[in-house]
Amino acid sequence: MLTDPSQAAALAAQLGDGRTGGVYYRDGRLVVAVTDAGAAQSVQDAGGVPKLVTRSTAELASIQGEFDELAGIPNTAWGVEASSNQVSVEIFDGVSATDRARIEEVASAHPGAVRIDRIGGKLEAATTLRGGNGIWSSGWRCSAAFNTHNSAGAVYTLTAGHCVPGTGNVWLVNADATRIGIQTAYRYGADPQYCDAETRGCDWATIKVDNANLETPGTIHYGGGTNAQITSSRYPAENEAVRRLGDTSQDLVGSVTDTSTTVTFTDGTTLYGMIQTSLCSKHGDSGGPLFTGTTALGSTSGGNYLDEPCGDSDAQSDRQSFYTPVQTVLNERGLHVY
Repeated sequence: MLTDPSQAAALAAQLGDGRTGGVYYRDGRLVVAVTDAGAAQSVQDAGGVPKLVTRSTAELASIQGEFDELAGIPNTAWGVEASSNQVSVEIFDGVSATDRARIEEVASAHPGAVRIDRIGGKLEAATTLRGGNGIWSSGWRCSAAFNTHNSAGAVYTLTAGHCVPGTGNVWLVNADATRIGIQTAYRYGADPQYCDAETRGCDWATIKVDNANLETPGTIHYGGGTNAQITSSRYPAENEAVRRLGDTSQDLVGSVTDTSTTVTFTDGTTLYGMIQTSLCSKHGDSGGPLFTGTTALGSTSGGNYLDEPCGDSDAQSDRQSFYTPVQTVLNERGLHVY
């Protein structure tokens, strides 16, 4: 039986974007969308569940590319949704009638291939910056996502790049002002060199830990005070059940809705290749960890912040939040989780 999302993704890549339509979870099992009977047989032979679809990954990616030409419209998000075999477009509050018409014009050129949903709230990058473990720098609070290390054993803490753009700034533990270290690299914004829809997310920063007296275990911290070990990392699969932690709030019931979304926040910043989920997030949760079980998946960037509390026992259909794929950062910086 095919149970590893990485293996399912590798199988889809082997078959090619013209014969597959993505990978997603359905009723707890991994499904590989395919466009022909031969590809379906290959998936079955590998122990997977095939699903015949009309549109290939290549076709859907091309349609997403047309929407990407509109990137920069605040309070919008779109990405390929393998489970529906469509490009899913979300229009949040604050989008003008003119911009809605531009989006609908692209959609109308692809009947049945695009689904447009209207969702309440505006998309904002968090500004009160705290999270799983509160950290702060240059007057801003944020959240540590995951502790990681390189091949030489040096420890780097991950967080969101929009917290403090730049390098050289010193980060401290929020609770007692203990020094953590210096920010060594960051990405935030729509620079295609670093932010594309295939491999790299673009809202992240690395903090090199230089305080020998600071313990940096490979754990995450729940709001109730318990800790959990993180032992692996990977890219997520669509419809995968996920959890999010933050110092302002936490949401433990949600799922991945898209694995490579192009999103434009209220301030006009466009981010590519982002993970989109049904989880709730609040101001102050930036940088916090997105995970499933003991596996690291992402780091919080932002979402539609409604005037309602985040819950961690019920899914909330009107909430959307966005994350940098943590595997992207680890690959680029040569890092590993514990």
